[in-house]
Amino acid sequence: MKIAAIQMVSTPSVERNCDTARTLVAQAAAAGARLAVLPEYFCFMGRSERDKLAVAEAPGEGPIQRMLAETAREHRLWLVGGTLPLRTGDAGRAMNANLVFSPDGEPLARYDKMHLFRYDNGREQYDEGRTLQAGAAPASFAADGLRIGLSVCYDLRFPELYRALMNPPCDLLCVPSAFTVPTGAAHWEVLLRARAIENQCYVIAAAQGGTHENGRRTFGHSLVVDPWGDIVAMRAEDGAGVVSAELDPERIASVRLQLPALAHRRAF
Repeated sequence: MKIAAIQMVSTPSVERNCDTARTLVAQAAAAGARLAVLPEYFCFMGRSERDKLAVAEAPGEGPIQRMLAETAREHRLWLVGGTLPLRTGDAGRAMNANLVFSPDGEPLARYDKMHLFRYDNGREQYDEGRTLQAGAAPASFAADGLRIGLSVCYDLRFPELYRALMNPPCDLLCVPSAFTVPTGAAHWEVLLRARAIENQCYVIAAAQGGTHENGRRTFGHSLVVDPWGDIVAMRAEDGAGVVSAELDPERIASVRLQLPALAHRRAF
């Protein structure tokens, strides 16, 4: 299966971002991708943290969700829709939801980001808990005979989430992200490679990458890692683009046969 990570530099305009996402997914499909992953907040990067509440959609309704369904159906691929804000019962909170659509354009899976990012280095401050409600459970889906686990950005720092997704083992872990530059430069590659190595599966990370209209800078470096921890594809430069690679089930089987670490796990 050919898989593609979509890198974007999203803006405060939902319409522009959706148009960009459509174009990039079309490029991925034209290159043979069977599954495409959009980045976290692909649809909206506001000027303040609370701006996302104004564009939050009700589950199953709204232009962002319609675009994802239509794009998956048009290109006949599995579309992991980055994240978008979905309404909750609390008007002051939204879920940072990762929605998956089948090649028929049908909603297939939903994962709500469980770990909410907070960071303050004296120059940049973020606290997602001010506007987001944390999710409560892992989620995965099946596509073309593969098991695919879902996660979002800051989740990457919590290996217990990925262990929960490995029963039964996943073939691919998806990590749509919007890493800051300081944390990305320090930890992005090593964390993604670690999740691939310890779970002996592919990892695909679609990132925001560049300077946004709100002044925020994101790290980019969208990539695919194989089950041995080798980076098999990466976008090294800022800006929108597509990174693709082949997911080879035989590679997964070979790594797990040579080093059966998953079978050696012990519960404590």
